[in-house]
Amino acid sequence: MHSYVRPHQYVALRLPSEFTKIQKIEPDRTVFLGKFGSFPANQIIGRPFYLTFEILDNADEKDGSCLRMVPAAELHAETLIADGEGDGDEVDTNEDGTPMRTNRETIDDASTQKLTWQEIEELKKESGGAGREIISKILESHSALDQKTTFSLAKYMLRKRRKYMQRFTVLPLDVGILTNHMMEDQGAAKIMEMRDEMIGLLGCWGNVHHGGSASLDETLAAKPNGRYLVVDDTGGLVVAAMAERMGILYPHDGDDYEEQTSSDEPKKSEPEQAQDDEQQPTDSSSRRPARPAHMSASGNSITFVHPNKQANLSLLKYFGYNQDNPDETHPLHTHLKTVSWLQLLDPNSDPIYAQEPEVIPDSELYSMKSNKRGAYHRKRNRWARVQSVVNEARAGEFDGLIVATLMDPSSVLKHAVPLLAGSAHVAVYSPSIEPLTELDPTLLLAPSLQTSRVRPWQVLPGRTHPLMSMRGGAEGYIFHAIRVIPTQQTIQAAGNPGRKKRKVVAQEAPTPTADSGSGLDVEMKS
Repeated sequence: MHSYVRPHQYVALRLPSEFTKIQKIEPDRTVFLGKFGSFPANQIIGRPFYLTFEILDNADEKDGSCLRMVPAAELHAETLIADGEGDGDEVDTNEDGTPMRTNRETIDDASTQKLTWQEIEELKKESGGAGREIISKILESHSALDQKTTFSLAKYMLRKRRKYMQRFTVLPLDVGILTNHMMEDQGAAKIMEMRDEMIGLLGCWGNVHHGGSASLDETLAAKPNGRYLVVDDTGGLVVAAMAERMGILYPHDGDDYEEQTSSDEPKKSEPEQAQDDEQQPTDSSSRRPARPAHMSASGNSITFVHPNKQANLSLLKYFGYNQDNPDETHPLHTHLKTVSWLQLLDPNSDPIYAQEPEVIPDSELYSMKSNKRGAYHRKRNRWARVQSVVNEARAGEFDGLIVATLMDPSSVLKHAVPLLAGSAHVAVYSPSIEPLTELDPTLLLAPSLQTSRVRPWQVLPGRTHPLMSMRGGAEGYIFHAIRVIPTQQTIQAAGNPGRKKRKVVAQEAPTPTADSGSGLDVEMKS
């Protein structure tokens, strides 16, 4: 992730009203924040993240900037305003024993404010202090301000600051901020009402982590290599969360990418390097790093299975990756692979996979026009890429399965579980618990159901309680199990051969003697 704002990058702007606005920073454009004002995008490009700015109506005469960076000391002093005194059952007293004022008998209505809304609107047009002058005028015009307690006064000032202060904080856009924004901005149904804590729980039970940058052959003994099979109907949110855990979500810097590309290339011997130097032109500006092939990563990769002709990964645009026109420098260009269900189950029915483009000889190819020659190479490369990705997916041996879909989970596991390697983790998300209880855990070990919900609390002396403004919606559940491979041989129980058998001594039973009272016939001898 970048440490400063770059051109054409999506950022999160946190407003005083606690609302987060996702904005793409385009050079030479103006960013509009509604009632909080507007500012040129060029004035935050190159600035570090987590800075708070005030929008000034009059530009600075020195540098022409209409933004003022708020110092950290000023922000810290404002946060201390919210530390008020508790309103418990017992009445607090002063040092002389007189009771302190409370707001139990205070009636706060519209008549206590002398300013009308027309006058406040006029102050908005005339004020140039980023809203501070309006707040001071409102406080001066309040007739019952002296009757408020410290805590109620702090809450009153905090509400006015959130309403009139023209400020914003620049934050880097990550998966957590995007998830909370989708949940609050009427987009919860698009992501299956998956909260931030559920995404974290899904990644933990799915054992999603960075699998290393080595090849599959080199890390065959050190499982897992980080090859995950994903079924995602949230527009790419689950894929983005997995890529963030695997370290392949955020694009590289330009200089860092060139250094990484050059370091990944194998070192050549001195004769080979000298021969290459003779063949290459002397102009260093014409040298370019090798173009990475699309979907060519052998490890630390995500294989995305989708039911449509084209994958729906629209949310990845917020992280610099466009599915229609992927950037070659983005890590997802090589580490994200897409396969349709038709290609996975019946590849011969897919025309892209089954129909190989005609091979044109080189002599005829050189005589063709450049546009036709380019179209021919694109078709051949597309067919070769689809062949490679589909064959690799059908070969299986994935290290994990992550499912978040509106389809029947049992039908997904029926075809996806056989593609997993031994001891691979399976994690399935569902907004309700009923589809998960109907799963048949065949070939799975230790199935379990998990759920989690973060409940924010206000923790203040005498005022500790859960927040009452929590969002409802689906609870969300996760099914977790581990893939096991049954043995193909017959199992015979041989017992413990090292254990000695206990010797049993047989005792001879005494021969019974017959008597007259036994009822037996006795032969009499003469």
